[in-house]
Amino acid sequence: MVDTPQGETYREIAARHGRTYTTVRNQWTRHPGWPKPIGKRGKFLLFDPIAVDQVVAEHLERPTAALEPRRLYTAREIEALTGITAATIRSDRSRGRWPEPDDTSGRAHRWYGATVTQTLAGRRAYHKAAED
Repeated sequence: MVDTPQGETYREIAARHGRTYTTVRNQWTRHPGWPKPIGKRGKFLLFDPIAVDQVVAEHLERPTAALEPRRLYTAREIEALTGITAATIRSDRSRGRWPEPDDTSGRAHRWYGATVTQTLAGRRAYHKAAED
């Protein structure tokens, strides 16, 4: 009887974390903290799910910033608080992945904290609550 290590393949990790196989295989595994394989199932590498979850929680997921719901934030302020760059906001707006500004009366476009929080909640890497 062959003793097969218990672990997860890239596809299983991707399914469990709601990501694509390509994201796990081509992006996550490049992180220096990514765990070493613990074995193989057929031709597929296996990874310890606990070690994978630890790397994802510590390095790959980002907490949602605690924004004041009724305060208006510029793209630069959003960048400082969330890590989403102003350039990414502009790019995502042009692709329909970021909402139009709530306020366009000044030179800088601004979004309510509630709008930003709702938008970030839809981004998979931003689903943990901010820790105080």
